[in-house]
Amino acid sequence: MRQAGRYMKSYQAICEKYPSFRERSENVDLVVEISLQPWQVFRPDGVILFSDILTPLSGMNIPFDIVKGKGPVIFDPLSTAADVEKVREFIPEESVPYVGEALTILRKEVNNEAAVLGFVGAPFTLASYVVEGGSSKHFTKIKRLAFSQPKILHALLQKFATSMAKYIRYQADKGAQAVQIFDSWATELSPVDFEEFSLPYLRLIVDSVKQSHPELPLILYASGSGGLLERLPLTGVDVISLDWTVDMAEGRRRLGPDVAVQGNVDPGVLFGSKEFITNRINDTVRKAGKGKHILNLGHGIIVGTPEENVAHFFEVAKGLRY
Repeated sequence: MRQAGRYMKSYQAICEKYPSFRERSENVDLVVEISLQPWQVFRPDGVILFSDILTPLSGMNIPFDIVKGKGPVIFDPLSTAADVEKVREFIPEESVPYVGEALTILRKEVNNEAAVLGFVGAPFTLASYVVEGGSSKHFTKIKRLAFSQPKILHALLQKFATSMAKYIRYQADKGAQAVQIFDSWATELSPVDFEEFSLPYLRLIVDSVKQSHPELPLILYASGSGGLLERLPLTGVDVISLDWTVDMAEGRRRLGPDVAVQGNVDPGVLFGSKEFITNRINDTVRKAGKGKHILNLGHGIIVGTPEENVAHFFEVAKGLRY
């Protein structure tokens, strides 16, 4: 659940040499090197492209940066119809050719010993960043827009949906074997608002991608989605990634038999003893039942996690037999 080993000493060494996140994520050689770091050490079943959900923004005429200690900063937050008008549709091959190049190299390097995974941000989450100007606590600006000028927000969401469908297709064509959609902030919406401002655009992306890439597995992750669980499969994705606040057995029951699940060990468990980690993995796998389950954490791995505990997680996981 974390594309780069932020907890890994080898990654921290690269950060010291290249302090700018954007440089690390927009330089093909660095993207490949960082993407391969966890795989070379732990040999998981997936290798995740090192990137960010905001990477497409520059190509959409939305200048931004990712500042150490502060996170994403959008220089000119959007608030009016005129602002949305200026947002360009994303053309990945022109704006982020390094993403395609990195994915192609990763496929060769990994040589089908693991799946190469790409990812994108969901429309509502991207809209939240560009309207709020960065991360937010109360999401007042995006909600003010949604509830007082919904037409403006829908126009923005439509642009993001079309662009992200294009971006997923681009990633798949360049080598990604599955793509995860992150709707991190959708869970700030009440269910009725999720149905208006997130669900239709997720469905639009999935429908569009499935027309051209019917075999490409699509994963949806929205942290804190316990209140929306039954609605998530309505997007049409193949896999729902659960965070650790949902009991895996209950999550399975609520999602129904048709959709696969991913998750959902609490990342904090990796600070426990090896025995504790083993027990939690076994509990999660037992509750998920046979098949249609990708064992994973329920969120990104935390900085400061002992690397030997990460190694233990993979050892135990690989040793499991149904």
